[in-house]
Amino acid sequence: MPEWIIRVLETPAEMAAAENLQRLVWTAPDLEIVPKDLLLAVVHNGGLAIGAFVAEDLVGVSFGFPGFYTTPDGPRLKHHSHILAVHPGWQSKGIGFVLKRAQWQMVRKQGLDRITWTYDPLQSRNAHLNIARLGAVCNTYLRSEYGEMHDGLNAGLPSDRFQVDWWLNTKRVERRLGRHSRPTLTLAHYRLAEATLLEAHLDRAGMAHPPEEILPLAGTLQLIEIPSNFLALKAIDLPLARDWRFYTREVFERAFATGYLVTDFVHANERSFYVLTYGETTL
Repeated sequence: MPEWIIRVLETPAEMAAAENLQRLVWTAPDLEIVPKDLLLAVVHNGGLAIGAFVAEDLVGVSFGFPGFYTTPDGPRLKHHSHILAVHPGWQSKGIGFVLKRAQWQMVRKQGLDRITWTYDPLQSRNAHLNIARLGAVCNTYLRSEYGEMHDGLNAGLPSDRFQVDWWLNTKRVERRLGRHSRPTLTLAHYRLAEATLLEAHLDRAGMAHPPEEILPLAGTLQLIEIPSNFLALKAIDLPLARDWRFYTREVFERAFATGYLVTDFVHANERSFYVLTYGETTL
């Protein structure tokens, strides 16, 4: 049995706990925290706040709200997931995955088939959860989406983001959320499939640097390497972190403009790669 329980957040006291959890996770100033009164207003008008509790302590929260996106037939409703936060002492235990699965169930009951959210594409832990485990896909790169940010995770770099699409009723997503998910594909599998690799290179100190040039993208499969621990790299060498930001900005914008889609993420042996597939959404 898990040590936590999942339940919907609805009361002022629960929203105050969600405020405090945001401060703890992101070490952010109050101006960058979603306050309890706004959380309450949103959940009382179609939004969702879901918490993970150990005893009566809130250790994880997801929060989102309805929105619109444009289609050739006019606007359609979606759910936008704005927050997924897990207490530092409870990370890497599966709480984020369980919160997203609860969100998937509740949004489907609302009759919606799409959830979107944003995250920093250089954060490999988030990439593994969002792309590999949950089955979200991405072909949208947002430059400096939140402007200048001052919290402990984002200060010093442009707030570039992936916006991912989570198509709730697809077999792709259902397989990843089910008990019998598809086998994990490794770097060796993609090498056998003759994927093109855009690999980092290591300096004498073992620091990962982006490739010096971006070659034209070609073929069905592209693997794009990112640092496995970007926050540690940023703490040691902020100029190198900026190099990674601007390199990945250029390579992903080029890839998305030519029809590639992020469909998987591979992490093994201290190396991390995004998998981009040309026109493929069913992996």
